Amino acid sequence: QVQLVESGGGVVQPGGSLRLSCAASGGILTHYIMAWYRQGPGLQRELVATITSGGTTNYADFVKGRFTLSRDNTKNTLVLQMNSLKAEDTAVYYCHAKHTLFAIDYWGQGTQVTVSS
Repeated sequence: QVQLVESGGGVVQPGGSLRLSCAASGGILTHYIMAWYRQGPGLQRELVATITSGGTTNYADFVKGRFTLSRDNTKNTLVLQMNSLKAEDTAVYYCHAKHTLFAIDYWGQGTQVTVSS
């Protein structure tokens, strides 16, 4: 059973930056594709970015060039660096782990990001 705990959310002005972290425990992180999702007010949950155990990343078009996803497999952590934040980035951000071989996935509890002047 993998536990995912997000941190780093908060309130920031447009154009500002935040750094979200996801600490994983209870499993071997290299067996999982890691990702961040977000869910804005009244919206469906959407994929923000993914990263494989080897470090290959993919980003949603709406964050390309602004967000950077990285992982440290030795520390079992996932980091989403968010720059040039916009009001539309306001959402609850969720950490997600999907096993590479089995139909097993886990979600964190989410962390709120609010971009407002």
